[in-house]
Amino acid sequence: MLFNSWTFVAFFIALMAIYLPLGRWGGYRAQNHLLLVASYVFYAGWDWRFCFLLAAISLVDWFCGNAIATTEQNSRRRLFLAISVVFDIGVLAYFKYCNFFIQGSADLLGLFGMSASWPLLNIILPVGISFIVFKSLSYTIDVYRREIPPERSLPDYALFVAFFPDLVAGPIIRAKTVLAQLHAPRRITETMVTEGVWLILFGYFLKVVVADNLAPIANAAFSAPQPESWLHALIGVYAFAFQILGDFAGYSGIAIGVARLMGFVLPPNFGHPYLQTSPQAFWRHWHISLSTWLRDYVYIAFGGSRGGSWKTSRNLMATMVLGGLWHGAAWTFLLWGFYHGTLLVLHRWLAKPLAALLRLPPALGHALAILLMFHLTCLGWLLFRAESLAQVGGFLRALGFAAPAGTMTALGPSIVTLLMLASATLLADRLLRAPDGTLRPLQLSSPARWACAACLAFAIPAFGDFGMSHFIYFQF
Repeated sequence: MLFNSWTFVAFFIALMAIYLPLGRWGGYRAQNHLLLVASYVFYAGWDWRFCFLLAAISLVDWFCGNAIATTEQNSRRRLFLAISVVFDIGVLAYFKYCNFFIQGSADLLGLFGMSASWPLLNIILPVGISFIVFKSLSYTIDVYRREIPPERSLPDYALFVAFFPDLVAGPIIRAKTVLAQLHAPRRITETMVTEGVWLILFGYFLKVVVADNLAPIANAAFSAPQPESWLHALIGVYAFAFQILGDFAGYSGIAIGVARLMGFVLPPNFGHPYLQTSPQAFWRHWHISLSTWLRDYVYIAFGGSRGGSWKTSRNLMATMVLGGLWHGAAWTFLLWGFYHGTLLVLHRWLAKPLAALLRLPPALGHALAILLMFHLTCLGWLLFRAESLAQVGGFLRALGFAAPAGTMTALGPSIVTLLMLASATLLADRLLRAPDGTLRPLQLSSPARWACAACLAFAIPAFGDFGMSHFIYFQF
């Protein structure tokens, strides 16, 4: 069930028509039960068979969390944590990485002159499986660390795991954020309704106006092993950079806005990622819920910044490589994670010496740092979007060649579309969202707020592409 479909609109209107009066008649417990059923109906819209997998993850982690909390014996606590981790990661490994390892093993044997033609498994990837596993796994780890109490109600825990707004593409919510809200009456204030509507409006603008209009340009560039010219390659990479921002930030905005209308406050997932001056700052503003999850449960577990510069660099690299693999079972994702790990490590080593060497005026240095970081990010998006390492090589070769005659004329419409939508994205993002991801319009005067709302409400039907395309992060 896509957010950008009339089916979802009808689903959500029908749900709210029952949900709001149910809170007055039956209280928040009855609302929780309704949301649990609705969330499973939402997920069944993709493939009803995977509802059993969703239930299994919920049951195992709920049981392990309670088992961890009811014993003080460290060996038993570690045992139940291990059961949770092995089960969750095992589910993720089977559905997402099994074929990757089979093919990789066969390729490795081929390097040594041994032939292996192992059949690949016919595995259907459950939509949003990475988000589901990370969300549920964080609960048992937090209970093990004694940061949160265990959830005694299985239905409430199952609702936390299956909560439909963030279920298939995040943000990756934490139990400490949501479970407390499930145990309290929903107080849907006028401010929450206003925030929810704004988030949904801005989310739809980013998705159907920005992302879906840039998708054909990016897809055309990446449809061939090597673009025709450096200009084709550059336009394709730029188009994908703003497509994925609009697509993913749009989904997150709609998800958080829908939750807000139901009385839940979820943390922001995006700030201003393309206006940052360093790799660290980029990851504090891009997919915030994943970067903080990796920091809290992987980087710190590896040792974090303890143990000196070399160990810190090692931990950063390992964390980002695993973050790349989280996105998918492909060498391109592995390389993308390694690339961002390298950027983080190099910045830690070189930022201060380079700043002391160059001695640029602050304003100029800031602008050049933003420009450099944006293009380093775009190079990373080439690795992320490419279908294979061979295509990465094709793009890099194309970027080194001169454009043939007539290219500028043929690409004119694409260039205009890209410039308009990229500018609109950066301008709207700057005007409507604060650096920490919170909304600005609520701080504006009433006339300015209504003017912004009118612009979004006009742009969505006037310029939006309503082909009901999937969100990019559904595949993860």
